[in-house]
Amino acid sequence: MEQKKIIRIKSISEFHQFRGLSKPVHPLISIVDYASIKHQPEMGEISWMFDFYQISVKKGIDGKFKYGQLEYDFDDGVMFFIAPNQIFNIQVNHHSTMERSGWMLLIHPDFLWNTSLAKTIGKYEYFDYSVNEALFLSEKEEKTLTEIVGNIREEYHSNVDHYSKKIIISHIETLLNYAERFYNRQFLTREKANHQILEKLEKLLNEYFESDDLISRKLPTVQYVANALNTSPKYLSGLLKTLTGQGTQQHIHEKLIEKAKEKLSTTNLSISEIAYELGFEHSQSFSKLFKTKTDLSPLEFRASFN
Repeated sequence: MEQKKIIRIKSISEFHQFRGLSKPVHPLISIVDYASIKHQPEMGEISWMFDFYQISVKKGIDGKFKYGQLEYDFDDGVMFFIAPNQIFNIQVNHHSTMERSGWMLLIHPDFLWNTSLAKTIGKYEYFDYSVNEALFLSEKEEKTLTEIVGNIREEYHSNVDHYSKKIIISHIETLLNYAERFYNRQFLTREKANHQILEKLEKLLNEYFESDDLISRKLPTVQYVANALNTSPKYLSGLLKTLTGQGTQQHIHEKLIEKAKEKLSTTNLSISEIAYELGFEHSQSFSKLFKTKTDLSPLEFRASFN
C-alpha cells in the first residue's frame, strides 16, 4: 500500500494559513470552529503531524479518523487528544449532507513555559490513549467542556494583561481534569469490552507461562503484553487499575506467583530450577519477588505443604 504524504505544521499561524482561516488572535493558542474548516478531496491522501497540542470535539462528520494503526468512525461528541509530533489522518465523505460542528483547541508547547502545566501535562495519559480509544461524550459532558473552551476563547480575545496567561492555563487544566474524569467513566461503563480485554490478558499470561520456551523468552514485559492486546502500555495499565486496582506489571507478577506456587507445591524442583523455568536469570531475584508478594520465602511456602 502506498504510504500517505505527511505534512508537518510547525506553528498555529501556519495551520490557520494552510486551512484558509484568518490569522490567529494569539500565536500560541487558538480555538477553531470546526465547521469553518473546508475539507478538500485530496486531504484524505495526506497524513498530518503538528508541532503543537490539539484537543478537539468533532460532530456530524461522515468519515473516519486514523491515529496509529486504528480507525474510528466519527460520532456525536467524539473527542480526540493529539500531542506534538504524532501522525494522524482524516478521511471525510465530501458528498455527505451531515452538518459538521465542534471545536479544536490548539496549544503550542511554548505557551506552557514557566507554568505548572508544562511539567504536568505528560500525566494526562489520554494523549497516548487516543492511539487506541477516543473519548465519547454525553451531551452534558460535551456542554461542560464547551463552556470551558468558551472561557478560554473569551480570555485570549480580550485585552491581554498580567493575569491572562495564568487564567487560561487554569482553564486548560480544568478542561484536562474533566476529560480525565470522563475517560474514567468510559472505562467503567464499557463493561463488556473491558472484560474482554481482561479475559484476553488472562489467556495471554496463562499461555505465556505454560510455554516450553519460557526459559529463552524470559519474563513478559508490559510492552510485550500491551502489543499483544493491541493497546498502548499506558492505556492498558489505566484500564486495569480502574477495573481491578492493579496495573499491568502487577498482573504479570500475580500470574508469575501463581505458577511459582504450583511448581513449589507439586514438584521437587529446586528453587533455582523453578526460578530458571519461570524466566529469571538469578534465583535471588525470584526469591525476593516471591517474598514481597506472599510474605514467605519460596522454601517457607513449600514447607507449609509438608
